[in-house]
Amino acid sequence: MAKKPKPKMKPIQLKTPPEQTQTITRVIFDIVKEHGPLTIADTWEHLKEVGLRGLASKRHMKILLRWMRERQKLRLICNHIGPHKQFLYTTWFTNPKIAMPLPPKLRGHNTASKPKTESSASKLP
Repeated sequence: MAKKPKPKMKPIQLKTPPEQTQTITRVIFDIVKEHGPLTIADTWEHLKEVGLRGLASKRHMKILLRWMRERQKLRLICNHIGPHKQFLYTTWFTNPKIAMPLPPKLRGHNTASKPKTESSASKLP
C-alpha cells in the first residue's frame, strides 16, 4: 500500500514587529548556544528565567523556533536513547554527536541499547 507524502507547510509569517522578533530570536539563539542542545521544555525553562517581555507563551516560542529553523538559524537533531527519541534544538556550530544525559523520567529505566560512541563508530569501514 502506497503512503501519501507529507504535505508541504507554507512558510511562517510572524505577526510581531520585526524589532521585537529580532530581540526574541537573539535571546533564544543565545540560550541555545550557551546551554547546548535543548529540548523545547528546557528552552522554555531558560526563557522563563530570563523573563523576556515580548514572548507571550510556550506556543509562541514554538512558532518562533520553527521560524528560526526555516531560516536555518537553528537545527533540530534527534537523539535516540534506547526505544525513546529526544528532539533537541541546537545551533549549526554545535557538534551533534554529544551524548545528552537521560531526562529525569527515563533515568530509572534500563535501556536495551546504548548510544554509539565515537570509538565504536570509527571502527566501521
